Amino acid sequence: MRVTTRLFCLGASVLLAVAGQTGAAGARGLPDTYVVSRAPGVLPEGIAVARDGTVYVSSDGTGRLFRGHVGDPELRPFAARGIDDRTSTLGVHTDRRGRVYSVGGASLTVHDERGRLLARRTAEDGPLGTADLNDLVITRDAVYVTDWANPVVHRAELRHGRLGPLRPWLDIRGANPRFPARYWLLNGIVADREGGTLLVASNGTEALWRVDTSSREVEQVRLGEESFGADGMVLRGRTLYAVINYGAPSGVYVAELSQDLRTGAVRHRITGEPFDLPTTLARHGCRLYVVNSQLDDPPGEPPYTVSAIADPSCPRTA
Repeated sequence: MRVTTRLFCLGASVLLAVAGQTGAAGARGLPDTYVVSRAPGVLPEGIAVARDGTVYVSSDGTGRLFRGHVGDPELRPFAARGIDDRTSTLGVHTDRRGRVYSVGGASLTVHDERGRLLARRTAEDGPLGTADLNDLVITRDAVYVTDWANPVVHRAELRHGRLGPLRPWLDIRGANPRFPARYWLLNGIVADREGGTLLVASNGTEALWRVDTSSREVEQVRLGEESFGADGMVLRGRTLYAVINYGAPSGVYVAELSQDLRTGAVRHRITGEPFDLPTTLARHGCRLYVVNSQLDDPPGEPPYTVSAIADPSCPRTA
């Protein structure tokens, strides 16, 4: 989920205003805005919301993790051991047991809810050099990780809760051999419920790629003429939630995909305010939690925040 605006930034513009988003988000007394940190230089990047409402946010600026709850507008540092040498943490997710998986640099780490380090795996160098891990998805039998610096998806096997070595699993260049290897810029990654299909975002190609985990066949997801170089993503059934900050107006895009996840159409676009260069999002209930990274102007200006908005795909209630 490393934002492409490090290469150049597209100014935010309003493509479609969704009326009442922030008001609806706070209708049940939950905050519209969450403060990740008031310390300078944090630059939040990734986010996960566990089933119980626990929120985890990663820091691209410091490598630290922060933790809070959807009912509390202030997050606090999460004492995750064994990552003091990691200066940047990007993707962060939780599993059904509440364990916290995160990536940064060349390392994938797993922590328990107390911050104890359960596992640390280091990615091998790719065809272009040292790995720069970006985002991850946890399936029943594996963790898949994208690499920003190499056109490679890495995989670590999960067996009885134990994490295996992190190894290169797929060189995605075969899907478009003419595209320059250094510009694939792999970013967000999600999986279907069974773990048989991955969707991998590529900032460089401005496209979304479908990967069959059995055959490793790769094909582009057809979304009409839509530029879809997504950053972070969430897949819920056939509904794909994505943050885009490159190649299209910056904001949250919600697409409805076909049953086989090969085609789809964008149904909702939420751009402009209240976002400040969003990088990724999480979904909990009928709310979307969107990270305001400020990565277009580092080190940004505290406080660093997460915005909560109503999920436009949720049924409306009176």
